[in-house]
Amino acid sequence: MIEGNHYFPSDSINWSYFTESAKTTACHWKGEANYYSIKVGEKTINDVAWVYKNPLEKAAEIKGFVAFYPSVTVET
Repeated sequence: MIEGNHYFPSDSINWSYFTESAKTTACHWKGEANYYSIKVGEKTINDVAWVYKNPLEKAAEIKGFVAFYPSVTVET
C-alpha cells in the first residue's frame, strides 16, 4: 500500500477486462503513470487503474504493479 492505494501484481489481474487509456499523470517521486479503463458487460469505468511502467528509482518496487482508486472493490 502506497499513499492509501493498494498495488497488486500485474499477473494477478485479468487483463481481458482492461484497455489502456490515453491518460497519464506524473508524480515527482514515482514517475509517469499510465491509466486503464475497465469494461464489464456494457459498463465501462474510465481511468480506474494505473501502472508505473518505468517508475523512478525511489519507487522501483512498484514496477509491474497495478493500483486502483479506493472506490473500486477488488475481489479474488
